[in-house]
This record gives sequence, C-alpha cells and structure tokens, in this order.
Amino acid sequence: MNAFDAIVIGAGTNGLTCAALLAQQGMAVVVVEAHEQIGGLARAHEFHPGYRSAGVLHDTTVVRPWVVDQLSLVHHGLQLRPTKPDVLALGAPGESLLLAGDRLRTAGEIAKVSERDADAFLEYRAYLDRLRPVLSQFFDRQPLDLIDTGMGDLWAMFRQGLSLRKLGKKGALELARLMPMCVGDWLDEWFETDLLKAALALPAVAGTFTGPRSPGTNANLLLHEAAAGTGGVVAGAPALVRALEKSARANGTSIRNGIEVKRLLTDGGCVEGVELVDGEELRAPLVVSSADPKTTLLELLPAGTLPRSTEEALVSWRTRGTTGIVLLALDRKPVFTCAPDKNIAYAQTGGHILDIERAFDAVKYRQVAAKPVLEIEVPTVERPNLAPEGHAVVAVRVHFVPHTHDSGWSEQQRSTLGDQVVAELGQHLENLADTIVAREVMTPADLETSYGTTGGHIHHGEHALDQLLVRPAPGCQRYTTPLEGLFLCGAGSHPGGGLTCAPGGLAATAIART
Repeated sequence: MNAFDAIVIGAGTNGLTCAALLAQQGMAVVVVEAHEQIGGLARAHEFHPGYRSAGVLHDTTVVRPWVVDQLSLVHHGLQLRPTKPDVLALGAPGESLLLAGDRLRTAGEIAKVSERDADAFLEYRAYLDRLRPVLSQFFDRQPLDLIDTGMGDLWAMFRQGLSLRKLGKKGALELARLMPMCVGDWLDEWFETDLLKAALALPAVAGTFTGPRSPGTNANLLLHEAAAGTGGVVAGAPALVRALEKSARANGTSIRNGIEVKRLLTDGGCVEGVELVDGEELRAPLVVSSADPKTTLLELLPAGTLPRSTEEALVSWRTRGTTGIVLLALDRKPVFTCAPDKNIAYAQTGGHILDIERAFDAVKYRQVAAKPVLEIEVPTVERPNLAPEGHAVVAVRVHFVPHTHDSGWSEQQRSTLGDQVVAELGQHLENLADTIVAREVMTPADLETSYGTTGGHIHHGEHALDQLLVRPAPGCQRYTTPLEGLFLCGAGSHPGGGLTCAPGGLAATAIART
C-alpha cells in the first residue's frame, strides 16, 4: 500500500495542471490515468496506420497565461504563437471570408464585402477589448459562493463591482443587457454580412445544446472572447500536454498510466484514497478528481454517501454532448477551392446564422441535420509528422450530433454521418473524395466510451448561464465536495471546459487555502 499526500484522478490538462501546482507546494502527488496515454480530450491517437489525430480539443488560445508562468511551461518546451491563427469562414461553394489573427487584416478582408462591416468590426473588437479586463476575471479567480456568502465573497464582489465601475454606469447596464441575449440578435446589431455573423456566432454554441437564437448564448460569446489570453500553442494541444507533463514530473509528480479507479475509499465522511480496478489501494488524505462531476460523485462514491440535495442536483446536471468527430486521412495536402494558393490550417462552415440554427434544430429530435456545421482543422499544416510525407490529416468537429440517435448509433448510422461530413466538406476541398485513404467517425456516445466523459460532453457539462454560475452543484461549486479531502478540478468545475487549464489551477489554489 503506497501513501501519498495527494492523488489526482485523470491526466488531462486540468489534472496535470493541478498535480504540478500541488507538487510545487511540496506535496507527494500521484496522478492515475485510466488510458495508456495522458492528455484526456487533448491526447493524440493513431486512427489509421501512419496517421494521427491532434486531440478532440484544439483551441489553445484560451490557456491561462498565469498557468504558463507558474508552471514555467516555456522552460519545459512550450512555444506560444505571437497572434491567434487565421480561420477561413466558408459559406456557399466559392464563398469565403478570412478571419485573420490580426484585426486590421480581418477588417481588410471584410471591406472586400462590406466597408460598413469592416468599420463595425474594428469598433466591435475595441468594445470587446474594454470588456475583457472585467470578463477575464471569470477565468482567473475563484468562483463566488452565491449560496453561502462569507466575508471573502463579499470582498470579491466588492472588487468586481469596482471593476465594473470602470465600464461606467451605461457600460455596466449594457453588459447586463448583453449577457442573457441570444448571440444572433447581438451580432445583428453590429453587422449586415451573413457569413461574418455566422463565423463569429459559432464559438458561442459549439459544444453546447443551444443554437444562435437560444437565450444566453451571447454570454458564451463574450466569455469566449475574454478567454483568449495568448496566440495559442505552437504544435497545438499535444504540445501543451507534453509541457504540463514535464512540469509535473520536474516538480516530483508520479504519473501512472493505464490505471483505472474503481471507487473512492471513504470513512466517516472523509476520503482516504482510491481503490483501483486491479484491487490495489492508494492512500492519501487528499483526492482531487479531474473526471466529470457525475462520474466522480455518482459513480465512484457508494450510493447514499452524498446529501440528497447534492445528489439530486448532480443527477440533473446537463451533459448532453452534441459534438461529433470525423478524422480523415488524405493521400495529399487538402486544397480549399476558394483559397488554392494558401495553406489553410483552420476553417469552419455555416454561411448563415440560420444554417447553424437548423443544424441545432435537428439534434433536439435526436437527428443529424442534412447540412451539419463543421469546424475544420488541418493539423499537418503545422505538424506534417502526423501523416506520411506528402499526406495530410483533416480533423472535423461536427455540430450538432446527438448522443443518442433516434434510430440508434449503428455502424450504418456512423457511416451516414461520415458521408454527410465528406459531402459538405467536399464542396470546399478539391477532389476530396478521391484523396481519402481512411476515416474515423466518433459520435458523442463514442467520445463517452473513449474518454470517459458522461454524455460525451466535451466540456463535462453544458455551458449555460445556470451551469456556469453554480458549477457543478450547490456544495461543490468551489472545487470542494461534501466529503472532507475530496476536491474537483475538471472542466465540470468553474470556469468550465476548453484548454484553459483554469479549473486545475484554481482548484490547486483552493486546496492550498484549506
């Protein structure tokens, strides 16, 4: 029986972040990871001989700068881009709009379509710049306890009130108006170009059970914009994982792969460690789980351990995954018909906000829209070693795909989904069908099986206003749980999903204060 100061469940980006920071404090930390590879939703895998994916999650622009600094990730090999990568927005065949990492370049591209919208875009970016210092605190500070407010929370509210005052009375009222709005309505106030509005709206609803006409989605857009802390990581999510692993090991963390936790060991309302599926027990007075809240608190704990109110809240925690993944192995580099002379690494479809809304409509009835909305990554532009020389990998995140298909997810249904994606993508890539060597199709149900996240939800729980303000449930919203010594540090905790590393980092801070 091994004794540790802390056991961290899961070696995704949040688990590794939390483990590294705890080890920095002098704790003896072990990370147990069920999969043979670390990284969680950011891990790469070979989906066809010689072809590797770059992970389910890909947006590294949201990683928190303070995590990079505190864990010396640059010293451990992390390289940051100077600006965000370009994204090519695709409308009807032959129609496109480049959203460049540089706003002036983007405005220049927009001016080719609408000079009015080009000017409006610069005003829009300037407005978001004014909001960012206020909203970015959401990702960089402990969540407020809205249930049991103490002096610390009152002081935090006071400080945030001072921050809001910098916006002025009119600005604060405007922010209060914007948060519950639907993203489509707000973008209609700014722009007239349909492709531009759709391109800006997609990040607000990607990975959610909402469409651009759903109330509250504007809050997701504002938070998405506020989260962008860097230009992103060179070589993407796997490079972030490698740097986190090196930092954790340099601080003395032990990482055990291929070790699945069967249950949490408890006694008298306290956690004592974990039992593994092979019967081995690891003991520690502190257990921190980066698994999703339902897995941690409803599956790894014996029934009846939690207060009834907490258990009921967790049962109601919404984890309706809506993201599918289609990986394509190509025998040559993809060529976008609207930009044949450019190496496009990121693109997205959805020429009109109504296209996105219609795609969402289908998932409400457990169907896939005939015209799904796609987020496209060509990771081999930056990392050609993910495929044989001269070949390429295209990773497509498909919105919106139901976790449970109305007809069941048979192999035929998966094949149909793959065909729909190839048909849609084929309108924008030259001779796509003739270049495909192999493909892999993953539904939310497959993501649940492969990555262990309930409902196949890539954020461990929906990003809706109620589930962001109290995340995941009363009594668990500040990384603590009703059991002494048991903490949460995954994407199901504040401030939510994505490659921010913030839940892991803030959980470590909360633990240090206990």
